[in-house]
Amino acid sequence: MTVTCHNDPGKANPEPALDELWRAYLARFDEEHAFKSAKSTLGLTAARVRTPEQADRWVRLAMAAFAQFLLARPLAPDLRHPWETRPPDSRPLPPGRVRRGYANIRAHLGTPAHVAKPARPGPGRPKGSAKGPAPRHPVPKKTGTTVQPGQHKTSGQRLKRKLRLSCR
Repeated sequence: MTVTCHNDPGKANPEPALDELWRAYLARFDEEHAFKSAKSTLGLTAARVRTPEQADRWVRLAMAAFAQFLLARPLAPDLRHPWETRPPDSRPLPPGRVRRGYANIRAHLGTPAHVAKPARPGPGRPKGSAKGPAPRHPVPKKTGTTVQPGQHKTSGQRLKRKLRLSCR
């Protein structure tokens, strides 16, 4: 396979060099593993949001948590399951193992916040600030399931009709 990259000094956007392309190609695996970890352990896709702004905030929050796992790698103890092998010293701990040791890290770090003072309950949610219940959508009905004039309704069909009438 032959790859030729041309960098013309007169171009505004020169093509990347071959080594840059190769590093970008290898980095895609890190991105895929990051999203897989964010989906499975951090609940990236578990949020039930109603607006795009809420979805954007949720993604930012999950990525911030993932970044904390990456930053905590040097501090985390290697808590392995019995079937897991020790990673080479040249490789950092994967985010899943950092997550296992995160409770031990947090106990040593402390917190910049002061101890909470006992207080009476707050005023609650201001009037008119609630968005209300989630919008409801009608359930699609099957068509073409009417009973022919000579047929009898089954007990299941009668029960469905009773339930439908009671829900109105």
